[in-house]
Amino acid sequence: MSAVLRRLAGTAAVAAQAVLAPVPAAAVPDPQPPLSAPDTRPPVTAPGEQPSVAELLTDLQRLYRQTEQATETYNATTEKLQRQRAEVARLDAELARSRLALRSRRLDAGRLARQQYQQGGGLGPYVRLLLAPDPQAALDEGHVIGELARERARTVARLTVAERRQDALARAARKALDAQLGLAARQKRQRDDVRTKLAGVERVLATLTPDQLAAVARLEEEGVAKAQRELTTAGALPADRPAAPPAAGPAAPAADRAVRYALDQVGKPYAWGAAGPDAYDCSGLTSRAWAQAGVPVPRTSQEQWDRLRKVPLRGLRPGDLVVYFPEATHVAMYVGDGKVVQAPRPGGRVTVSPIAAHPILGAVRPAPGRPGQT
Repeated sequence: MSAVLRRLAGTAAVAAQAVLAPVPAAAVPDPQPPLSAPDTRPPVTAPGEQPSVAELLTDLQRLYRQTEQATETYNATTEKLQRQRAEVARLDAELARSRLALRSRRLDAGRLARQQYQQGGGLGPYVRLLLAPDPQAALDEGHVIGELARERARTVARLTVAERRQDALARAARKALDAQLGLAARQKRQRDDVRTKLAGVERVLATLTPDQLAAVARLEEEGVAKAQRELTTAGALPADRPAAPPAAGPAAPAADRAVRYALDQVGKPYAWGAAGPDAYDCSGLTSRAWAQAGVPVPRTSQEQWDRLRKVPLRGLRPGDLVVYFPEATHVAMYVGDGKVVQAPRPGGRVTVSPIAAHPILGAVRPAPGRPGQT
């Protein structure tokens, strides 16, 4: 991030931490259908006319939301790329083992072929039997030769299977490598997309005076406070309780560790694509906190929303994850008393804020001891 952005964002941070005004969230436990792609058009302002504070806030909302959505898309591709690299490595190792086995099978087949030829003497079995001075010895020798022939047939069959397996593994390895290269190219495009959107945020912030930044922050705080009051008045939140420890239950020890870890990160910077320990994006913080508690959860906010168990807002417990926006592009961790800990946005730092800091989609609960978390 440029020095200009850090300087201007630092001025705004005195007034507020999150630049995304919420909508009333009292009736949002159920999933909402995805919206169309975010509007990328600039705010409508007459030539030469200064945009209002509300228009500035709306424009920053849009840019930050697009940036976070691009970040989570990048994170998802990065996760797929890591898994694909592991699959390529696995197939390469298996292919190497298959080649060694095939070489051994070929040596065995050659040895048995030479042995059978040497013991066969170039004569057919019936001729050898008729000419042999000891017919019983000839029969015994024929039995041995027949057994060698059967062993050779088995060896040839194993050789054929090994050759087919090597061919199949070679094709799978090539296909996996092609998939890896495709994911790497997609990751680069998505990385560039995030950087483009961050540059858009920089351009907007660079045009604002300190007074405008402070006015935007005040308007944002008013929106958050209003949405928080509406949630509380509607009874959509659990009864107030301390931020720690979590409510009793089988998940309490792990949830307690996750909450404590997340709270220990307060003050660390937001960095897109980061999952600690020095910086975080939104899902990087929540996934890392639960991993530190011994409970693996999906890396991105969309996967956390899709694969973890849904819980109503009224039943929230510390450690639960609150997911925001219809596209599930932001996530925070509930810590009790109507508050969440979150990595809010580029230029911000991990902070504790009201749960209504963004438009709420719903909440999910990681389950200790459930691999996959489906």
